[in-house]
Amino acid sequence: MEESAVGHSHNHNGHNHGTANYNKAFLIGIILNTIFVATEATYGIISNSLALVADAGHNLSDVLALVLAWIASLLTKKSPTSSRTYGFRRSSILAALFNSIFLLIALGAIAWEAIRRFAEPSPIEGNTVIWVAAIGIIINTLTAIMFLSGSKGDINIRGAFLHMAADAGVSFGVVIAGLIIKFTDWLWLDPTVSLVISVVIFISTWSLLKDSINMSLDAVPKDIDFVQVKAYFEGLPGVQDVHDLHIWGISTTEIALTVHLVLNQTVNYDNQLTACREALHEKFNIDHITIQMEPLTYLCPQAPEGTI
Repeated sequence: MEESAVGHSHNHNGHNHGTANYNKAFLIGIILNTIFVATEATYGIISNSLALVADAGHNLSDVLALVLAWIASLLTKKSPTSSRTYGFRRSSILAALFNSIFLLIALGAIAWEAIRRFAEPSPIEGNTVIWVAAIGIIINTLTAIMFLSGSKGDINIRGAFLHMAADAGVSFGVVIAGLIIKFTDWLWLDPTVSLVISVVIFISTWSLLKDSINMSLDAVPKDIDFVQVKAYFEGLPGVQDVHDLHIWGISTTEIALTVHLVLNQTVNYDNQLTACREALHEKFNIDHITIQMEPLTYLCPQAPEGTI
């Protein structure tokens, strides 16, 4: 029996330089959005616009989300210790989970106040709403663009991107509402836009919440087809059985795999390990790999029923 760790490199999808790339984006995004939150809340109160106040509350949660995501991205680079053998890599998954929860809390608060405002409509200052929300479109769009490139490969970065992209869309809706109210006095449109904000937040958050919960529970990452990975191992020359296969996310960008392969005696273990490392990286973007190779004569205690 031979147990070997294969491919402990973490350089795919920019793992080695991801934090450096986004440090500036996080800093700029936090500063711009903090200034905008204060401005939007102030003018929302002055103009008596629930849409602006609600959007300011949402943007405040985004500032907290950016701070949390930034801290998590830095923690993932800390070296492992004897008590934390994976370091703090999972902090990026927890950040994505907390960010989705923050958004859902903001959604409930906005929706509740919007429903109350339907019963007690109040006049608002349309020009103020329009100009403040227009500034929000610019700030949120610029911030979202800074996170666009990493939004597909890292759910922590995706969380930051979704926050900003949703805000840009919401601010656009507020501008439209302000224009209509200015010329029609349809006061019901202000709480209506607030409810639309809630829907936008929910839609953009749901997949993030689901993915972060799954990764927190060591589920197979959504971009990985477990059946295909197992089929790959079963198709290797000399492999008689595949069991105890596990695939999970160490962080929002790193995927780990462990597996037991039962091999006949003609297989060259070194060649098999090299082939597995290269194929798992190329086909599935899996780089943190541990493979236990077992001869036919070895009765593995992890092979009985109940293992995959």
